[in-house]
Amino acid sequence: MTLTADPPAEASPDVRRLATARRLIVFGLISSTVVAVLIGSAFTGEEPAPGIPMPGPFVVYGLPVVRAMIDLAAVAVVGLTVLPKLLGFGDPSRTEPVMSRVRPLAVSLAWVWALCALVTIVFQAAELNPGQVPSIGTVVDYVSSVGAGQGLLFSTACALASAGIGLLAVRFGESVPAELRIVIALFGLLPIPVTGHAVDSVWHDPIMISMELHVLGAALWTGGLLAVMLFVTADRELLATTLPKFSRLATLCLVVVSLSGLISGLSTMALTPGVELPGAIVTTGYGWLLVAKVVFTLMLLPIAAHIRYRLLPRVERREGTAVAMWAVAELVIMGAAYGVAVALTRAPVG
Repeated sequence: MTLTADPPAEASPDVRRLATARRLIVFGLISSTVVAVLIGSAFTGEEPAPGIPMPGPFVVYGLPVVRAMIDLAAVAVVGLTVLPKLLGFGDPSRTEPVMSRVRPLAVSLAWVWALCALVTIVFQAAELNPGQVPSIGTVVDYVSSVGAGQGLLFSTACALASAGIGLLAVRFGESVPAELRIVIALFGLLPIPVTGHAVDSVWHDPIMISMELHVLGAALWTGGLLAVMLFVTADRELLATTLPKFSRLATLCLVVVSLSGLISGLSTMALTPGVELPGAIVTTGYGWLLVAKVVFTLMLLPIAAHIRYRLLPRVERREGTAVAMWAVAELVIMGAAYGVAVALTRAPVG
């Protein structure tokens, strides 16, 4: 699937730089996520116990990678469905050429999301039955008895619904409400925290709400930035009206993601028997992964501030900027944060 076409031979240096930035955005986001999830999984992997069968390396490392791909595909779908609200509907002659490319891609990525979720179910069933090739029976048993499997199945259903509504949008355009597509895509993210750690405490529900807010905020922030940078930066007029809207959304998401991430992570550790804070933050793999997420979030702050306070005024004046290249750095760090987040959901808390 090609996101951007190669610039023609007579393309200006600005156009070539923009095309390069788009490729770097996609490659950087995917590669940083995969590298981070593999390193995080290796760092927190459990040592084999004598006499107890363990999943093979294909499951041990394949599962977190496929699980990370769910996040990336879902985030991209969220961003692409939010994009029409950021573009606005006042100038269809300018926005419709963009959306005519965005809608089919959203459908394709929704299918990828659903497929990755189903593959993850198979991997997780294999993880619980080491040494066996997963059968339909073991997969059905896993889904029927484990909440994480049910959550992934529900997420699959939402992804398929998103693809179906997206096909209607391909056919009928913006007469299919953007709000409906956004709600379905976001709804499919809600089961994702269920696939991670569960806390047996009266604080279970507040912690789950915090995790849900964290997932939704991160998806809107990352997905929105991805969509704007891939499809709007070539048109200075569109970018001048779209980026300020996204900047306000991103600021809200930054606050929500930062607070909810700290609350859910520290609360999970504090309410886990045998885990003592603050020492566990630097003596457990879970704690170190949580520190890594905080570090990545802090790294995003100066980049986001530079885009908002230094580049955004120039964008609003329709001047040329390096906003796409700055977005490359931001999305690479976001990808690493997503990879660490997936490893965090699988790491033992204690």
